[in-house]
Amino acid sequence: MSNDGRVLVGDVGGTHARFAVVDTSAEPWSISGRIDLNADFDDFAAALKRYLERAGLATLPGAAAIAVAGPVTAGSVVLTNRKWKITEQDLRGFGFADALLINDFVALAFAVEALPAGSFHTIGPELTGLAGEPISIIGAGTGFGTSCLARFRGRTVPVATEAGHMGFAPSDDREVAVLKVLTRRFGRLSIERLLSGPGIENLYTALSELDGRAALALSAADIVARRESDADCGEAVAMFCAIYGTVAGDIALAHGARGGVYLAGGIAQKIETVLDASTFRARFESKGRMSDYVKAIPTRLILSEDAAFLGAARASVEFRSGR
Repeated sequence: MSNDGRVLVGDVGGTHARFAVVDTSAEPWSISGRIDLNADFDDFAAALKRYLERAGLATLPGAAAIAVAGPVTAGSVVLTNRKWKITEQDLRGFGFADALLINDFVALAFAVEALPAGSFHTIGPELTGLAGEPISIIGAGTGFGTSCLARFRGRTVPVATEAGHMGFAPSDDREVAVLKVLTRRFGRLSIERLLSGPGIENLYTALSELDGRAALALSAADIVARRESDADCGEAVAMFCAIYGTVAGDIALAHGARGGVYLAGGIAQKIETVLDASTFRARFESKGRMSDYVKAIPTRLILSEDAAFLGAARASVEFRSGR
């Protein structure tokens, strides 16, 4: 175990590579040297090298913990939406005494319990949830991430999942029609094909096709911006929020997440007010015989931009302490 209280942390996904240093030697933990790298790199090593060059650290932190968008297996990962391979051995090659790769949504699970109250925005009614019960973390971005913080009688275990790749289950005739259109395009239709940046675009083009209109070449951001002036854009955003609510409720049932469901990812933060006014919460609660069960579960949006950093640092500390 390294005696250096600093942890170099990263948050690396399909379109981003962010790094910083967290000092865990005293409470509250401090974050410094944050750099978001927007350039294209051939591999992860090139991105980390660039960060170390720009950060100008006098000495290398004793530990590194990188939150990654993909399943970590035996200290190795190939990012789901960016074909970078990263290994803990590679990190040690940079000179870190301790190295940890952790799924990005597991990092968020570690962060949730430690973030202050002001780090969240409640969607729907203000509820407390049940203390000590599991929580779910979900999020739409480049893909759709999920994790569970399993809690039982004082014990806590983070669980990485790939629930974003579960099959999409429509809730009404319009969604059935979208399912048919997109199944012709993709074959099997996963949740991620709808609840992501590309997913918003898929919804928009499918709805345009169903209405016999030629879809414009619009990005997800364009679609959200035009939601009030373009009928297809408006319906695409409304359907996105509705499906998001349904999926969030399904995952709450799957995880027994009576402690709460937390939304992460850049899309939810960008459409916070849209989610508030949408059918997200109504669809979350619409679970037939289990509706009363999910009605007691809070749904909260994570606002903190440092959540993944703090969660990765917390995981590093706890894993090194032999928890």
